[in-house]
Amino acid sequence: MPEQMNADYLESLLGNRRLMEQLAFILEVEKLKTVLRRTTLLDRSRVENDAEHTWQISLMAMVLCEHSREPVDLLRVLKMLLIHDIVEIDAGDTFAYDSVARSSQAERELKAADRIFALLPDDQAREFRGLWDEFELKASAEARFANAMDRLQPLLHNFFTDGGTWITNTVTSSDVDRRMQPIGVASRTLGDLSERLISLAIEQGILAPGPSGA
Repeated sequence: MPEQMNADYLESLLGNRRLMEQLAFILEVEKLKTVLRRTTLLDRSRVENDAEHTWQISLMAMVLCEHSREPVDLLRVLKMLLIHDIVEIDAGDTFAYDSVARSSQAERELKAADRIFALLPDDQAREFRGLWDEFELKASAEARFANAMDRLQPLLHNFFTDGGTWITNTVTSSDVDRRMQPIGVASRTLGDLSERLISLAIEQGILAPGPSGA
């Protein structure tokens, strides 16, 4: 964050330390718009950024929450989705099928969470960090459904862009099956959908069969 945007400077201008800490956090997380993902837009014009991903999966949760296996507090789901990728401001986006990058992902993201959530007033820092940890651990019905949205969105994009990152990164159906497991845990309907899309992708030649065949 530029020096002129930190909480000390903002407080000197406007007063009210709590408000200035909140504003400093808001200004910092604007950087999420600059973090690029691998997922291609459906019109294939470019890749999406983290802010766009966050918006889309939040909207998906609003539309699809009726399919959750367990009753969920939608507001809590939305809170998790809105903050789940904030750590990527520091840690960067880790491609789901990059085993090397994933080996250091947890360490990088924990360090980022420590810094970014600490910009907030103490009570909000604890709440937001708690929600982030809950999402990461899939520790509640809300966290499990939020994770399902996070996995389903790139699956849809890859299928409807004729393979997308599956093709460009030589991803197999076994890789995708493992990655999509949280969808079926959270929702039978959406789990069935993900399995059907994977099968169709293999049939269409846009996803290579894994060692098990399909």
